Amino acid sequence: MSPIRAALFDFGGVISSSPFDGFAAYERDHDLPEGFLRRLNATNHDTNAWARHERNELTFDEFCEAYEAEAREAGYEIDAREVLACLSGEIRTEMLEAIRRCRSRLKTALITNNVAAMSDGGTPMLSMVDGLFDVVIESSKTGLRKPDPRIYELACEQLGVPAHEIVFLDDLGINLKPAAQMGMTTIKVVDPDTALRDLEAAVGFPVR
Repeated sequence: MSPIRAALFDFGGVISSSPFDGFAAYERDHDLPEGFLRRLNATNHDTNAWARHERNELTFDEFCEAYEAEAREAGYEIDAREVLACLSGEIRTEMLEAIRRCRSRLKTALITNNVAAMSDGGTPMLSMVDGLFDVVIESSKTGLRKPDPRIYELACEQLGVPAHEIVFLDDLGINLKPAAQMGMTTIKVVDPDTALRDLEAAVGFPVR
């Protein structure tokens, strides 16, 4: 088994609390069925408005119009701007510490499906992790989004590290599967404490 030379982190659901928590709160506040937004985003998952916006193929206004139309077709009214606001989660300080410790010994990268508003504008979310990563790969800037294998290939290329020497943390199994098939060590983040223990086992040093 090759030693790990790079650690790759997702943002939402790993470094920050899951956006699904925000989705659930929006659903409760607007009398939507439980899980409606997740199902909406999973329908035609590569060509729907959410996916196209994460690849920066739609302007903000185009996304809002298309996303609200998709929800309407599914039987409900939503405010796309309010749904996007749900993406702002709380930063997990223990995960930031783990990234700092990894960076002292390994190469580090962030790989995130996001929209342009998360990295542009007055208070970009990703500014919270400035200086922690050697490589930052955003779907809104590359035009690629997880789980497209090409985004993982891009990470390997920019890190200069082969897949089998990388550990990757994400909160979605669908995003981990192609990375694992490439040879990465993958960790699904459900409980942060468990994920950090798994990360320590993978890299061979304490991250807390």
